[in-house]
Amino acid sequence: MTTLPPITVSQLDRNRLYALLERLDDESEQIEFLYRELERATVVAPDMLPANVASLGSKLTFRNEDTGKEHVGILVMPRELEHYADGISILTAAGAAMLGLEIGASILWHHRGKPLNLTLLAVSRS
Repeated sequence: MTTLPPITVSQLDRNRLYALLERLDDESEQIEFLYRELERATVVAPDMLPANVASLGSKLTFRNEDTGKEHVGILVMPRELEHYADGISILTAAGAAMLGLEIGASILWHHRGKPLNLTLLAVSRS
């Protein structure tokens, strides 16, 4: 079993995500992964979230280590996707994997039977 990197999530993001997950009638792999991530996260007050940690509303740059391709986008709730041309839903594999990571951290987990190996390269908040 692969050891997952530590993650930090703001109390606000955690509350928003639990509310979203409770409304969904879905048992997809991403939903279950997101629940597990929220359960293992260190939770902090929003003003105590380090600037180098991925959170909802953050602009992220990350690399797929298997393909070498870099991606840039804003981590958002599903209903916010229409407002961002570069939005990454928290309910996607990459979105759920990025939540709470700090810059330089990598995460490896299986999605649809294939490994997904991502590294967070940069975080910025408006």
